[in-house]
Amino acid sequence: MTNITNKPTPIQLPAGFGHTAPSVSSAAMLVDLSISVWTARKRDKAASAEVTRSSGAARGVASVNKNLLGDCAELDAVQKFSESVRGLHRSMTMPWSDLGLRLLPTAQFFKYQEQMTALQDEFTRLSDGFLSAYSYQIAAAELKLGTLFDRDEYPTVDSIRDKFAFRMSFVPLPSAGDWRVDMEAEAKAALQKEYASYFDTQVKAAMDDIWSRLRDTLTTLTRQLEPTAEGEKARRIYDSVIERANDLVAMMETCNITGDPAMAAMQGTLRRALNGTSAATLRDNLGHKAATKEKLDAAIAALPGLGW
Repeated sequence: MTNITNKPTPIQLPAGFGHTAPSVSSAAMLVDLSISVWTARKRDKAASAEVTRSSGAARGVASVNKNLLGDCAELDAVQKFSESVRGLHRSMTMPWSDLGLRLLPTAQFFKYQEQMTALQDEFTRLSDGFLSAYSYQIAAAELKLGTLFDRDEYPTVDSIRDKFAFRMSFVPLPSAGDWRVDMEAEAKAALQKEYASYFDTQVKAAMDDIWSRLRDTLTTLTRQLEPTAEGEKARRIYDSVIERANDLVAMMETCNITGDPAMAAMQGTLRRALNGTSAATLRDNLGHKAATKEKLDAAIAALPGLGW
C-alpha cells in the first residue's frame, strides 16, 4: 500500500459540503482493481463467410464467434466469480474517473483489503482448477464443436495462464494544490484551477453515488412495505433488500469523506429506523411494518435532489 503523506493546499468544495480538500485527500485513496479472464471465444472466419454467403447478405454484416470449449464448468466458475468480485468492489467504493480508478475511504481500507485478498486467493484456486482441466476440456470440445473444431486455435496451458490475473493497486488521492510539475507560474496556476474544478466534480459525484444507491434501495424497500387491499396477497419482503439497506447505512459513516452533516444525520435516522428489522418482523408485525414504512418514506423525502 502506498502511504498517503501529502499535505495538500486547501481548496473550497462545492456548496453543501462545508469542508476543504485536505479532509478528503486524507480520508480516502484511489484503488484500481484489475481482473482478467480468458474468454475462450474466437471469430470463425470460414463460418462467418458461409453464413454471409448462404444468407445472400453483404460482406461483413455477419460474424460467427465460437466458444472454443463449449460449456466448460471450470471456466464458467472463474468468469462468474470474477463478475461477483467486481460487483463487491463497486459496492465498497465510489466512482472517481473513467479510467477504472475508484474512491476508497481510508476507514474502509482494511475491510476492503481483507475481503479482496481472500477473494484473490479464491480466484487463484478457481483459475488453477480450470488450468488443470484444460487439456481434458480441449478433447471434449472436439465432440461439441464438430467441424468448427480446429486444434490450432487452442493456446498452450502456459500462455493461457497469463490471461488470468487479479491485481489491486492503491494510489494516494492527489489534491488540487499538489501539482508537482516545474513550469511557469501562470501555467501552473491554470492547471491547478482546472484540476480543482475536476476534483470538486469527482468528489461530488462520489458522494452523490452513495445518495443515489440509498434512494434506489429505500424506494425498493418501501414498495415492498406497501399495504395491500383486503384479500390481496401481501407483497413479498426480501431480507436481501434490508441487508443492502443496512450495508449502505454503514457505508454512509465510512464513506462520508467530506464530513457532510446531512449524511451523518441521515445515517443516524436510518440506523434507528432499521435497527432489529428483518423480513420476518416486518411480515409478522403489521404495526412495526407501517411504522417502518412511515420512517423510510420520510427519509426518502429528505434525501438530496441530485437532479431528480
